[in-house]
Order: sequence, then structure tokens, then C-alpha cells
Amino acid sequence: MRSMSDSGVLHIKGRVLVGADPDGGVRDELWAVDGRITFERPAGARDVTTVEGWALPGLVDAHCHVGLDAHGPVDASTAEKQALTDRDAGALLLRDAGSPSDTRWIDDREDLPRIIRAGRHIARTRRYIRNYAHEIEPDDLVAYVAREARRGDGWVKLVGDWIDRETGDLSACWPRGEVAAAIAEAHRLGARVTAHCFAEESLAPLVEAGIDCIEHATGLTEETIPLFAERGVAIVPTLVNIATFPRLADGGEAKFPRWADHMRRLHARRYETVRAAYDAGIPVFVGTDAGGSLAHGLVGQEVAELVKAGLPPLAALSAATWSARAWLGRPGLEEGAPADLVVYETDPRADVRVLGSPKRVILRGRVIG
Repeated sequence: MRSMSDSGVLHIKGRVLVGADPDGGVRDELWAVDGRITFERPAGARDVTTVEGWALPGLVDAHCHVGLDAHGPVDASTAEKQALTDRDAGALLLRDAGSPSDTRWIDDREDLPRIIRAGRHIARTRRYIRNYAHEIEPDDLVAYVAREARRGDGWVKLVGDWIDRETGDLSACWPRGEVAAAIAEAHRLGARVTAHCFAEESLAPLVEAGIDCIEHATGLTEETIPLFAERGVAIVPTLVNIATFPRLADGGEAKFPRWADHMRRLHARRYETVRAAYDAGIPVFVGTDAGGSLAHGLVGQEVAELVKAGLPPLAALSAATWSARAWLGRPGLEEGAPADLVVYETDPRADVRVLGSPKRVILRGRVIG
């Protein structure tokens, strides 16, 4: 574990990017006192540590899985390494989009990122990765959604589509009536609902049922993009994960050729899909899908992928900082907020690739050294 430097007062000096507005979103400095941000120099401040550079709010990975690997839940030591890897990459707020592990102990660690949990995945029987999800039938969906709404931190995660062994292709997992009732129950309990969706056919029924977010969303089309925009349903494209589709297709082609062809087509149009969603006004946020088969610490790469898809650099940056934090109900760089921020040598608005090389990561006012 990298050491953390405790100091009485921390002074961030240079350019503090408090928002996306080029005119009003930049300050010259901020201070961290007792782990909280202030824009007023503390009276009589002593033992001051100064960090210079370009400062952003701690980055957000809005789709990752701490406590999970390709085979299922992992031990606490492995989960700790995953969280530390995200932290050192500057991802200080994680939305854990489904995990069978109990990671509540992380909340007691001052040196680890904050996690917003979605409970455990909820999937149809034999329609998801083994050891990941509650595998149930539609009659039990409302009850399991209520259970995970109470277990999570304001989110529930469904598996909206997966390969159907009978048809040999992706297909929707839930009947409309059951999923609408389940989403209504989650909302009654104060939770939002998101769903894993690769294919086209699962999207409209979920949006019409009131879902709040779709993960991956590779199946968006000219018909469903306006529906998402009208309802304000967000997407988390996880492009660093979608990059694996050709390899997955190669591995499954012998048994499921229709599915393999479908996955390749979804991959081929991935950038076009994300750009069309952004252009239509659909909220887009950064997520990596780390913790299944992907490594942690890829948040900077995902921002760069959004730019490659055609998002303006400032919009891609906001999808991992200011707008992402607002969407998740967490503060950015504002008076009294926890002093969670990342400092870079150069302006990340000019080149988002700098996100891959933080100069300093500051967690609750402490500099990670």
C-alpha cells in the first residue's frame, strides 16, 4: 500500500477546475482543512503542504465491481488491491454495478475510495455468468429487487439481456409486466435501477418500464435513442469493455455463430452509437466494467475512448467528474465537501490522456505519496 501523508492544512495552487464552464469553472487555489474543502485561507494556518498543478474532483468510475473477478466473489485482500488500484488511478468514487461480495468494510477505511453499491446482480436462471448473480424466474423479480434495494446504496442492478441457448443469440430476460412492477418497487424504496444490456430488443421495454440507466447500451438504434432522450435515461457505455467483443465472439463462434456475428456488429458500430446518443442529449457517464475480466484502474482510458467516439473532450471529462458526481448525488470541489481530488501536471481539458498519469491523488485531504 502506498503511504498517505497527513498534514495540518493542504493548499492546492494553480488551476482548480470546479466545473465545466470555461469562464466560471476555474479557481486559482483551494485549501483542505480537516479533510474538507474551503476556498478561504485558514487563519493562522501552519504545517501547510502545497501541491501545484491542475486539479479535478476525484474521478468517477460509474461501473465497476470491487470484490469480484472472472470467477465470482474474491477475498478481502484481493478486493483491497482492486480498490487501491482504482484510487491510485484517481478514481475516488465508484458505483459498484453489482457484486456478490460484502464490501461494507471498505467504508471504514480512510485510504480507500467511496463506493455506491447496487447490491448483487439479478439475472434469469442460467442467463448470466456463473457465481455472479441471484438467478431467479420472473415471479420472484419484485421480491429480489426489494431485497437488493435495501442492501445497496440507492441502486439495483438487473441483467436485461444475455445469450439464450435455445435461439443461440442475445435476447431479453424479463417480461414487461414483471420488470415494470420490479422497477416501481425499487423506486418506492428510494432506489434507482440499472440494467446490463448488449442487444437491441431489451431496451425499449426497460425504458418504458421506468428504468433509470442502461449499462453498455450497444444496442441503441435510431428508434430507441429518441426514447432514451425523452425519458432522460442515462447510459454508461463501458467502451474499454466493449473492445473485448471480437475476442468473445471468436471464443463462442463454434457453438453460437449467430451470437458471435451479433457481438461483432455491435462492436463495429460502438463509437457511432455512443456519439449518436450524446448528440441526442442522452446523459453519458464513464464506467469501465472493471472487476469481472477487466483490470481496475482504467478510468482514464475510458474517458479517452469517449473522446475517440466523438464526444467533445470537456464533455468526456465531465462524464467522469462534475456531471457524474451530480448524477450520483455526490459533491465535487465545493465549500465544505470532502477534499477528494486529483492533480495533474497539465490541463486535462486540452488532452484527456493526461488522466492516465496523476501527479497527486488527494483523498479526504491527505496526499497519497
